[in-house]
Amino acid sequence: MGFLNDFVGWANNILWGPVMIYGILIVGLFFSILTKFAQVRLIGDMFKLMFKGEKSEAGVSSFQALSIALSGRVGTGNIVGTATAIAFGGPGAVFWMWVTAFIGASTAYMESTLAQIYKEKKDGQYRGGPAFYIEKTTGIRALGVIFAIAMIISVAFLMPGVQANAIAGAVDNAFGIEPWVTGLVTILLLAVIIFGGVKRIANAAQILVPFMALAYLLVAAIIIIMNITAVPEVFALIFRSAFATDAVFGGMIGSAIFWGVKRAIYSNEAGQGTGAHPAAAAEVSHPAKQGLVQAASVYIDTILVCTATALMILFMGTYNVHEGSQDGALIEAKMDETITYSGFTQAAVNDAFPSLNNFGSGFVAISLFLFAFTTLMAYYYIAETNVSYMFNGSARRIGILLMKFVLLASAFYGTVKTSDLAWAFGDVGLGLTVWINVIMLLFIMKPALIALKDYEQQKKEGKDPVFDPKKLGIKNADFWETYKKD
Repeated sequence: MGFLNDFVGWANNILWGPVMIYGILIVGLFFSILTKFAQVRLIGDMFKLMFKGEKSEAGVSSFQALSIALSGRVGTGNIVGTATAIAFGGPGAVFWMWVTAFIGASTAYMESTLAQIYKEKKDGQYRGGPAFYIEKTTGIRALGVIFAIAMIISVAFLMPGVQANAIAGAVDNAFGIEPWVTGLVTILLLAVIIFGGVKRIANAAQILVPFMALAYLLVAAIIIIMNITAVPEVFALIFRSAFATDAVFGGMIGSAIFWGVKRAIYSNEAGQGTGAHPAAAAEVSHPAKQGLVQAASVYIDTILVCTATALMILFMGTYNVHEGSQDGALIEAKMDETITYSGFTQAAVNDAFPSLNNFGSGFVAISLFLFAFTTLMAYYYIAETNVSYMFNGSARRIGILLMKFVLLASAFYGTVKTSDLAWAFGDVGLGLTVWINVIMLLFIMKPALIALKDYEQQKKEGKDPVFDPKKLGIKNADFWETYKKD
C-alpha cells in the first residue's frame, strides 16, 4: 500500500503541477477571447436552449443531454470537493473556483460543439466525444484511441471510487451504516440503471438531477437567509483571502489558486472532455446550440451548487477542523487522512438547524448519495461511448459488458479504501484526460469557432440556425452532411 500511495502521489505531482493549474486558466481565457466571451454575450441563449429540442430514436433532448452532463458535473466535487478546496486553500479558493468556472464555460462550449459537429450514429444511437473529434480533425485514429483508453481507465476504473467513497463516508457519518453495505446497495442500484442502456440513463438523469439540485439549493438558500447579515462579511473574507490581503489567510494565495482551480475542474469538468459525450447525443439542428447549453451547465455546477456548499461551510465555520483552534488556523500542512470531508458540510447544516437532531448529517448524506450516484451513471455512459468508438460488432458488446463489471467493482472498492487514496486515484484519472483533451483543443478548435459565427449570423437573419458543414468548409462532419440532405 505504501508503494501505491507513493506512485499515485508521484503521478499527481506530474499531472497537477503549475503548468496544469495556470495553463487551464490561460487556455480558458484564450477561448473566451476567441469566442468574444460568448459565455456572457449569449447567456440568454444558453439557458433558453436547454429547454428546446426534441428527443428521437437515435438521440436525446437538449435537456436530457444537459441532465446527463450535469449528473457527471454535479457530484462529490460540489460537496466534498468544495470542502477540501476551502480546507487546503482557505476561503479564497472559492473565488478561484468562480474564476475557473467563468472562463471554463468557454472551454465547455468548444469541446461540446466539436462533439456535436463530429458525432456519429452507431447502433442506432448518436455517439461522440473527444476521441471522435480528435480522429476526424487530425485524421490520426491512434490519437483518438489514446484518448479513449485514457478516458475509459479514468471513468471506469480510477474515478468511480471517489464518488462511492464519498457516499459511504457520508452515510456512515449520518446513519452508522458500514461502508461495505452502502457499497453493495450502491452497485446493485447502479447495475439496474446501466444494464438498461442509454435511454434509461437519460430518463433517470432528467428526473434525479433537477430534484437533487433544487432540494440542495433550497436548504442552502434557507441557511443563507438565516445568516443574511453575515453575507457581506463572508464574501469579503473570500475576496481578501483570494488576493492575500486577509490577516489569517494572507500567505495562502498560492494554495487558494491551486486548490480552487483543481477542485473547480474536478467539479465542473470543463476541459476534461466528459461533458462532450452527452452533448453529442442531443438532437439539435445546430452544434453551437448544445455547445452553449453545456457552457450553462458549468455555471449551474460551480456558480450555484459549489457556492451553496461554500457559503454553508463559511457561515458555520465548520472548515475549522482542529480542536481548540481559532478561525482559519487549520491549514499548515496536509490534513489527517481519517477526516471525512463531507463532514464539513454535514456539520454546517447540523449547526444551522440545531433543534432538528442531526438533520444536516442525514440531508447531506442523501444529497451526496444522489449527486454521486448520478455521476456514476454518467461515468458509465462516457465509458460506453469510448468503448463504442474503439470496437465494432461482437467485440464492442463484449467490451461494454466487461467495462460494466470493472466500473461496478471499482465503485465497490472505493467504498472501503481511504478517502485520501480515493481522491488521489480520481485526480490521476482527471489529470490524464484534461491534459490530452485541452492540448488537442488548441490545435483543432477552428470548427467550433466557425460554428459559433454561423449560429450568430443565422440568428441575426431571424432564422432558427441549421448547420451545413459543406457551406462552412468543415470536412468529415459526415452525420451533418446526411442530416442536411434529409
